[in-house]
Amino acid sequence: MSKATSFTARKVHFLNRWHALRAGRMRARAVGLVSSPEPRTIGSFAKGRQLLAGNFLFAGHLLEHKESNPWDLPAPNAEYQQELQGFAWLDDLAAVGGPAARDAARRWLWRWIELYGRGRGPGWTPDLTGRRLIRWINHALFMLQGNDAPDSDVFYRSLHQQTHFLARRWQGAVNGLPRFEALTGLIYAGLALEGMEEMALPAIKALAKECEGQIDDQGGLPTRNPEELLEVFTLLTWAAAALSDAGHATPEEHLDAIERIAPTLRTLRHSDGSLARFHGGGRGPEGWLDHALAQARVKTRQPDGLSMGFARISAGRTSVLIDASKPPQGRASYNAHASTLALELTSGRRPLVVNCGSGRSFGADWRRAGRATPSHSTLSLDGYSSARLGESDRATGREQLIEAPTRVPIEIGHLSDGLRFQGGHDGFVKTHGLTHARTLEMTFDGRAMAGEDMLLALDDQEKRRFDLALDATQLQGIAYDIRFHLHPEVDATLDLGGAAVSIALKSGEVWVFRHDGAQNLTLQPSVYLETGRLKPRGANQIVLSGKAMSYATRVRWSLSKAQETAIGVRDLSQDAHDLTE
Repeated sequence: MSKATSFTARKVHFLNRWHALRAGRMRARAVGLVSSPEPRTIGSFAKGRQLLAGNFLFAGHLLEHKESNPWDLPAPNAEYQQELQGFAWLDDLAAVGGPAARDAARRWLWRWIELYGRGRGPGWTPDLTGRRLIRWINHALFMLQGNDAPDSDVFYRSLHQQTHFLARRWQGAVNGLPRFEALTGLIYAGLALEGMEEMALPAIKALAKECEGQIDDQGGLPTRNPEELLEVFTLLTWAAAALSDAGHATPEEHLDAIERIAPTLRTLRHSDGSLARFHGGGRGPEGWLDHALAQARVKTRQPDGLSMGFARISAGRTSVLIDASKPPQGRASYNAHASTLALELTSGRRPLVVNCGSGRSFGADWRRAGRATPSHSTLSLDGYSSARLGESDRATGREQLIEAPTRVPIEIGHLSDGLRFQGGHDGFVKTHGLTHARTLEMTFDGRAMAGEDMLLALDDQEKRRFDLALDATQLQGIAYDIRFHLHPEVDATLDLGGAAVSIALKSGEVWVFRHDGAQNLTLQPSVYLETGRLKPRGANQIVLSGKAMSYATRVRWSLSKAQETAIGVRDLSQDAHDLTE
């Protein structure tokens, strides 16, 4: 990236350090809480037990030391340090509860104040400070109750210092989730701490302005990351609840954003309750989506057409979500994927067809691999992705998406016996003169989906470009692969002499994949990338391979439940939760 970007990053880092040191040296008075805020965060009991056992699993790295606290262990990388400094793990300890969890929370928090409370360390950024303030205030009573409680003046003085830092530096947070975190944390602290209300009032107005500028008419973010949208939505509902509890009116722009986001999240939710995994987002923390929607109390119906650029067709127990818009652009594309027209399919509470996911927690190579088109359930052409990665930013190592599709026409309609999605993109036109078009048709009972993928040279210029690409292969054809990545818990086997694939789910359902016979069908290894695990999970993928020899290539396939599969299945199988696999 440009030298200007690197200079801006260095400037932001310098200002954060300067204001952090200034806040840390303040002779802040120890203030108490105006009221006892209700904790609204949801922790994981299992993760909390792991923390108490000395297993510190953050950002895909596990450090084990039963007698130590996390600050005394060397952090493997910056992502690990950021998760630790944000204190979201306090939610997990609070979920466990009891004297042991309370003692650990106290010791680790007071150790942070001892090491970093004077403005030093990597945790003094606006977004991490906002995240940390929310957790400290949420769980203040959990940590301070009891006769053996440590000196609360130290705790409140640190809250006061961090709030002053945030009031001066929230503008330094990047647009999007980091700024929403910073402003929500400032509102939380300003309303909860005695004598700090004047800090909250500018933040309330600024958050309303961010809602107006960052949340579009479809209730989406520029990054088009579903999990990030859930996090923003959760922050907005927390801030609205805090304002209501303190007797303040929530700005109209703030409430309108909640009204727009809620139906979009419902659209992006699969039949198993999890989010679609696109553009760097995961399934979402268990229970968060349902809890956030319940807290918002928004009953608006799901919008017609696209939601944050995604299309949904669902019937019976089956849901399909498709990336049906242009990828994010500019800085919003730092974590975006080349996933145009990729799909995910879930049956009941069992994911079947998925995308590989985000590899950020497994290193730079996995992160780049996860962003490529072959890591998604769609068509890739001659080893090319539908969008390419640009030059790495020298300050952050991140890359923007470039040469991405510019036209993605879509149409969603009804058939006599089901639903239909039709879409196309021009991501391969510049390189091969070919447009990828995809049609998906689902029956009203959700038991079958028929698909068609086409590669088309539409005008004379595109045909000449295709001829040149074909000549480069010595008229052997332009290779393409249509991939269907399968969830790790799916059991898939080639059937009918290699003409079909049988797919068994843990629920007992059996699905069968078939095609028109003109391509080569194989079952190949794949991976499932999931944030929080130590390593990628092994999986399989169905691959239809062929070669484009003419201006129009058509591939037909189907995915349907086997006839013997019952209409209603009692899914009693337990999910796997071992993150160390």
